[in-house]
Amino acid sequence: MKKTSTRLADGRELIYYDLRDDTVRDAVDRRPLDRTVTTSEVRRDVLLGDSVAIASHRQGRTYHPPADECPLCPSQGDRLSEIPDSSYDAVVFENRFPSLAGDSGRCEVVCFTSDHNASFADLTEEQARLVLEAWTDRTSELSHLPSVEQVFCFENRGAEIGVTLGHPHGQIYAYPFTTPRTALMLRSVATHKEATGGENLFDAVLERELADERVILESEHWAAFVPYAAHWPYEVHLYPKRRVPDLLGLDEDARSEFPQVYLELLRRFDRIFGEGEPPTPYIAAWHQAPFGALEEFDGDAAVSRDDFALHLELFTIRRTSGKLKFLAGSESGMNVFINDIRPEAAAERLREVASS
Repeated sequence: MKKTSTRLADGRELIYYDLRDDTVRDAVDRRPLDRTVTTSEVRRDVLLGDSVAIASHRQGRTYHPPADECPLCPSQGDRLSEIPDSSYDAVVFENRFPSLAGDSGRCEVVCFTSDHNASFADLTEEQARLVLEAWTDRTSELSHLPSVEQVFCFENRGAEIGVTLGHPHGQIYAYPFTTPRTALMLRSVATHKEATGGENLFDAVLERELADERVILESEHWAAFVPYAAHWPYEVHLYPKRRVPDLLGLDEDARSEFPQVYLELLRRFDRIFGEGEPPTPYIAAWHQAPFGALEEFDGDAAVSRDDFALHLELFTIRRTSGKLKFLAGSESGMNVFINDIRPEAAAERLREVASS
């Protein structure tokens, strides 16, 4: 992998990740852009104990442009985009309309391929490995920013999810706090560690799931399963078998095996609802340990970053052909999920649609 960092016309950073070491990236952003101005701030909800990003400047962001005006495609002739070069393997750049910025963190866009009509599932294993290396590199770089406490790599896919740009891409949020979902996990880990005299909860969960009927696929270094208490109609958790706190902790064997496993999962998701159905909308979310101090989760059995387990959660809001799972009163009002599909049935379906 070759990494080349440059700047866009408005000062934002753009980074090319190339498969070939001899690739030269010297294209200049020719757009007449003013410096980016953001109004992002983070406000604390003292009742719920969580934080809300206020980012009113995002109202003017690009919204469902036609394919020939896609800002994530390479620049061609007089059609100038966010990527100055005429081709690329993978690219990461600072979001022009970030939810978090400055002392409130940072937001980046990750373009998986220059092919506008592709999806992550269409990538080769070599391309998927390059994206993994980009996620890892950005996690490392962002973790050193003084305002960043947790790094979140994710992909939103499909208009039903709320995606406004059709080009295959994901995002990276660098939060100035530990996210509420991670905080809940860490509290559970601390409670379990204290109650069991030191047992790791993530290890216990993975052992239990691998012994159950909800396993989707298992390789030497990775395991994928529908969790016992799945929140979403079709939800899969992907764990490296050796517990590590973040993407940086993966060894070479796990990195080499990841593309095959992950691409198979994504291709199964596209086959859940049968032939002729539109691509399955999904969210793919990497859960990594925060980089800040974990004192607030200390009890008689203190937890550290090494107690957390890196894993990916992949889920769709489509519950059956033509029908979506909406977060209504119970889910949105009280955060109590109601799942319309038994996790065991979802696991069976995901095994049925395995590649031949």
